[in-house]
Amino acid sequence: MIHRPAPYRKTLAAAALAGALLAGVAPWPALAQQRQVPETREQVTLSFAPLVKQTQAAVVNVYGARVEKRPQNPFMDDPFFRRFFGDGGFGVPRERVQRSLGSGVIVDAGAGLVVTNNHVIENMSEVKVAFADKREVEATILLRDPRTDLAVLKLADAKNLTAIALADTDELQVGDIVLAMGNPFGVGQTVTQGIVSALARTQIGVGDAQSFIQTDAAINPGNSGGALIDMKGRVVGINTAIYSRSGGSVGIGFAIPSAMVRLVVDSAKAGVKTVKRPWFGARLQSLTAEVADGLGLDRPAGSVVASVVDKGPADQAGLKRSDVILSVDGVNVDDPESFGYRFATRPIGGTTMLSVLRSGKRISIPVKLIAAPETRPRDMVKLTSRSPLAGLTVGNMSPALAEELSIDTGNEGVVVSEVEEGSTAANVGFQKGDIIKALNGEQMTTSREVETILKDRRRAWEVTITRNGQTITSVFPG
Repeated sequence: MIHRPAPYRKTLAAAALAGALLAGVAPWPALAQQRQVPETREQVTLSFAPLVKQTQAAVVNVYGARVEKRPQNPFMDDPFFRRFFGDGGFGVPRERVQRSLGSGVIVDAGAGLVVTNNHVIENMSEVKVAFADKREVEATILLRDPRTDLAVLKLADAKNLTAIALADTDELQVGDIVLAMGNPFGVGQTVTQGIVSALARTQIGVGDAQSFIQTDAAINPGNSGGALIDMKGRVVGINTAIYSRSGGSVGIGFAIPSAMVRLVVDSAKAGVKTVKRPWFGARLQSLTAEVADGLGLDRPAGSVVASVVDKGPADQAGLKRSDVILSVDGVNVDDPESFGYRFATRPIGGTTMLSVLRSGKRISIPVKLIAAPETRPRDMVKLTSRSPLAGLTVGNMSPALAEELSIDTGNEGVVVSEVEEGSTAANVGFQKGDIIKALNGEQMTTSREVETILKDRRRAWEVTITRNGQTITSVFPG
């Protein structure tokens, strides 16, 4: 079972850095230049301590907090009861503070930027960062990117900071030694050692652009947002998830590659609130073994073009239905997820080269890297009228909004961008990314049309939506 190492819910002060396990190859300067299996006992007894000292100041603890108001006891509306029991209501506080604990990495010392996991600070209104030397400073949230489970914080005090450089993930190899640094279980800053167990892991189920680094370095609750460091002292990934039946580490951890981290950090530096990724404009499917055999391929690796959006980048490049995409800029892509990662990390404004199999022949097709267009104003509306849709925030469909929500661009209608927790809409089962097609048989094309029709009192509501390519019609009481 895949777990995000959920933010540890116990607040502890940062502790002294734990020692590293022993392993190594050759003297330290040579270690950063070559890969070599230890050949002598002396080589095995070398220490990671110099590398830890070099990087420990840049790995921080991230604390999030928010105040939750509890429902007030109805008796407390009566002054008589308040006189005897106070505003708390029979000894029960009307507010409580929810806290989370994770890790983060300073990636820009001058600007005071810290990268962490989005799920560490999700729904948190206050964030603090604690250093290994026990200093604490407040931080503001510059950018959240739920699609990658990354967030960027800005420290209020950016003095005397140490940052870690981001590595080129393409240089990483299976078997490379790595260190995982973070704050597991709130015990204090800790270092664990392991190797890169696998690269380009997809189908993990935690994020959209999936191409995770797998490692056997111990990652536990509280490690979320911490650094996976190579032997040159660079960040190769941000620790984000583990495979576990118990919630603890069993030696299968996953990190977001630094290439994706760089994209999110650069977006935060640019001052945007949403990460802009290249828009492909086509829907892909995995290549089955039967289809691969029929195409003369020796393995089912690649992505089949299932449909192409009219006038989108894929269409303009000449891609066609049933084309099989084999690589992006010379790097093989085994499935739609790995294609999505490779394509998403290309810089907007340039061109990427796809290797495509068409009618048994391999051809190269250049595709322009452009952001998805806002073809019409999204006009976001929060629905508050009494109805089964109360609590939804909806907007007008466009390629840009579809890209942000990871839904098929070819859909038309009004899309759900947010579902308020505990709302009527949440309780009846509406989900983010649902596309509202019709209400009581009347087609919906804009968010304002939905808002207007819901102002009418109805005894029943027939709602038609599209979800994951399927059309669903349900009837709810008014």
